[in-house]
Amino acid sequence: MTDRWEPAAFKVRVDEVLGRFVAEEADRFAAIDPLLSPVAEQLERSVAEGKRLRAAFCYWGWRAVGQPDSDALVRAAASMELVHAAAVVHDDLIDDSPLRHGRPTAHVALCEAVGHRAGGTAAARSLAMLVGDLLMALAGELFATSGLPTAYLARARPLWSVMARELIAGECLEILRTGAGPDTAASLKVIRYKTAKYTVEQPLLIGGALAGAGPRLREGYSSYGLPLGEAFQLRDDLLGLFGDPSHTGKANADDVAGHRPTALLAETWRLAGDADRQRLSALLGRPALDEDALDTVRGVMRALRTPERIEDMIGARVEEALGALDELTLPTPAANALTALARSATDRPK
Repeated sequence: MTDRWEPAAFKVRVDEVLGRFVAEEADRFAAIDPLLSPVAEQLERSVAEGKRLRAAFCYWGWRAVGQPDSDALVRAAASMELVHAAAVVHDDLIDDSPLRHGRPTAHVALCEAVGHRAGGTAAARSLAMLVGDLLMALAGELFATSGLPTAYLARARPLWSVMARELIAGECLEILRTGAGPDTAASLKVIRYKTAKYTVEQPLLIGGALAGAGPRLREGYSSYGLPLGEAFQLRDDLLGLFGDPSHTGKANADDVAGHRPTALLAETWRLAGDADRQRLSALLGRPALDEDALDTVRGVMRALRTPERIEDMIGARVEEALGALDELTLPTPAANALTALARSATDRPK
């Protein structure tokens, strides 16, 4: 790989690592008993899609220290995508989301494996939970067997427990805040712990730790990674309601029907008058919302110009991240790549 950042070429490398590793693990799993084949299939499906942003941030966390390209490092970076796959399976299960990447989510797809027996839905959900658990275990295995020197791995290993603790804390906070009174500050805290840290900051820090990054660079990674990770999720929340499901691969109704603590909903509530709050109260948390109901919510948001406020929040965080990047003395390829990643992670189709 050249020093010029080529996202498509990097994605191919990560996809090859993940495809081969998970296929081998799925085969070993299915060999235990033929009944396990549908579960093994979900393991492979869980890593079939993705932009590989987390792997990219880990990779450039390594390269920014001055370390060269390395196939072993790409394997270690690919483990970040297994953490993400585990989080996605669990998140879809918790949120009862029906679609991901335009396909049935794991707990929906596994309904076919359990058939129409009594308690089949609960059994499928249990299987999906276990798929997520196995993916997290496989993430650690891929990292440990990446081929990097043991001393390098030892430097980064403590960050794994931090990443897991913060990711689970964020998921718990979202569950505890769901259905509660909308609060922008609380929603941003959920975003920070549930998404921002494990999407940008921790992959960068892990890549840096593998490479022996010093305190100044690690501080810079956090100053860049946290606002950028928040901007990433704020964009995702906008797309969740205003995006085209054929492009996002997810259902538009999820956040509204689930009354989830997004900054988009919190800011709308903060700005709304009594009449608009009554309209929103009648719809938030209602299952099976139709398109007319969603259009009502969108109409309130547009009238209050909430999407523009969220766009401003995204823009401010991206600029904060890029400002932090400018404060660091990085090799030119790393600086260019991290700048490009900041744009591609947040300038998604609106």
